[in-house]
Amino acid sequence: MVFSSIPFLCIFFPLTVIFYYLLPSGKIKNYFLLSASMLFYAYGEGYFVFLMIACAFINYVLAGLMEYFHKAKKGLLFIAVVIDLGTLGIFKYTEMIILTVNNVINLELTVPQIRLPAGISFFIFQALSYVTDVYRGKVEASKKFSKILLYISFFPQLIAGPIIKYYSVSAQIEKRGADLSKVCQGMRRFIMGLSKKVLLADTLAVAVDSVFSLDSSELGMATAWIGAVAYMFQIYYDFSGYSDMAIGMGKIFGFDFAENFQLPYASSSIQMFWRRWHISLTDWFREYLYIPLGGNRKGKVRTWMNRMIVFFCTGLWHGADWTYVLWGVFHGVFISLETVFPYFTKRFKVLRHIYVLLVVCVGFVIFRSDTMEQAVMILSAMFTNFEWNLQIEAAMMRICDNLFLFVLVVSMICAMPVFQWIKQAEKHWIKATGSLYILNGMSYVCSAALLLLCMMSLAGGTYHPFIYFRF
Repeated sequence: MVFSSIPFLCIFFPLTVIFYYLLPSGKIKNYFLLSASMLFYAYGEGYFVFLMIACAFINYVLAGLMEYFHKAKKGLLFIAVVIDLGTLGIFKYTEMIILTVNNVINLELTVPQIRLPAGISFFIFQALSYVTDVYRGKVEASKKFSKILLYISFFPQLIAGPIIKYYSVSAQIEKRGADLSKVCQGMRRFIMGLSKKVLLADTLAVAVDSVFSLDSSELGMATAWIGAVAYMFQIYYDFSGYSDMAIGMGKIFGFDFAENFQLPYASSSIQMFWRRWHISLTDWFREYLYIPLGGNRKGKVRTWMNRMIVFFCTGLWHGADWTYVLWGVFHGVFISLETVFPYFTKRFKVLRHIYVLLVVCVGFVIFRSDTMEQAVMILSAMFTNFEWNLQIEAAMMRICDNLFLFVLVVSMICAMPVFQWIKQAEKHWIKATGSLYILNGMSYVCSAALLLLCMMSLAGGTYHPFIYFRF
């Protein structure tokens, strides 16, 4: 079950909210949310719900043992890391490893068909962060397994994040509140995320899929650039839309989750881009990998190596294919270059933004491509194919219809700090009139209109699952 589906929007979510607010106490509400989260995951993943429960239980037990066996803390953490990463490796990377071995040393090992549980990278990382923080003494091990299971399985952020750290929500699980104002804000945020996904990302996805399915004879320079740029915005609105929905639902149930995206395409360096893109993942790797490796405290060479290790792992986390690894290393190289040549990243504002968008766009071509060969073909077309013939023209006309072009322009505009400008306008309005009621009313009217458009699109259009569900 996904957020942008009729069963979720019309049945699961409204019923969950209604029953949640009918229940009398926080403890009962937590058990209800836990049950709803189990049902949500089991609906789409079946028996893999037991894998998630087992993951939560093992980390709960190991963290609890750390409280009693202090001298064995390091060994217990090692066991947790081996089990968690081993589980992730078996389900996510077995096929990639065997195919790589077969190709490198010409073996013919059988490649097992292992189904990847949705969201496994997210709930494994949350479990790891919990047990690591207990080891560090940052939090106390929870005495309640239900609390850890709710933290790992809470359905708004279970499948595609954001990755939540236990210490940021521990107190909220125990005690939280949500008044009507907060619920309304959460609904508005949810609808904004749903609109990003359904109205923008899914429309762009049609063109992107078409471009990435073309053969070299149909792929001209303009078509390749359109596909690359469209995908850059598709993945942004797809993933940030999911994060908005998760944050919005969190507010409805009384939780405050941190932002996961902050205008990444307005960045003036790749370092800044990664401080604004998938912030929860960036923070996770910095806190649990980069700093333990030594961060930037052990000289320039070691710092460079640590960065490259982190970005190698970042790419690998996203998917079991060498295109993802190359994408991660590609970003790591540019971040390293920015530290070596800082002059460019401090001057030439317009050129800096162009540079960032170009690097990100090229990187996402690698990310989106099914194979290295396809990535090379599309990148070659983007920068070297000046040919124009009837086949290329036909493909271009087929892809670039009026709806796609309109949505692409809207996507570009909304990637700029539009909402910051709106907030500034709100401040001027309040200063001039002393009232916010009209603006609030307009925002909810717009939200209702967007929700109606989303429902109409979902009822009559094609369905595109969230990109990050497979990660």
